[in-house]
Amino acid sequence: MPTNLYGPGDNYHPENSHVIPALIRRFHEAKVNNLPSVLIWGTGTPKREFLYVDDLAEAAVFVMNSDKLSFDNVIQPMQCHINVGFGSDLTISQLAKVISEVIGFDGDIIFDSSKPDGASRKLLNSKLLNMMGWAPKWDLTNGLSLTYRDYLNK
Repeated sequence: MPTNLYGPGDNYHPENSHVIPALIRRFHEAKVNNLPSVLIWGTGTPKREFLYVDDLAEAAVFVMNSDKLSFDNVIQPMQCHINVGFGSDLTISQLAKVISEVIGFDGDIIFDSSKPDGASRKLLNSKLLNMMGWAPKWDLTNGLSLTYRDYLNK
C-alpha cells in the first residue's frame, strides 16, 4: 500500500491533479507570468507523506525478490498488505516552500483558510518493509527536481 506518489508521468491538470503536480503547475505558471503570489487552499498545516514513484517500483521489486525466510520473519500470515512510504511527513506549507525553491519562484505563498484542509495527517507505518532491508532512495528535493523537469517536457 503506497503513500502519496509523485514523479514523471504525473497528471498536472489544473482541476483534477494531486497536491504535488498541482503545486508544480501553480508555481511554474506564477513564475513565467511574473505573478507576485501563489494561492493555496487551506491553512498549510496538514501533514502529508510523499514517495517518489521510482522508490515504489524499487520497493515492489525488492519484495518480489525477497527470499521466503526473510519475508516470513517479518510478515504475519494473515497480513494483507505492506505499507510503502518515505518514513516522514511535512506540512503542506513546508512542501509549498520546497516546490517554490525547486521551480525558482520568489513570490509570496498565500494560504486560503476559508478552503478545506482535509485530514490533519497522513503518514504510513512502513516499519515492516524497512525491517526487511528496504529504504527509499529519493529525497523530496531531488524527486521534485526530476518531476519538474518532466512537467517542463510536457
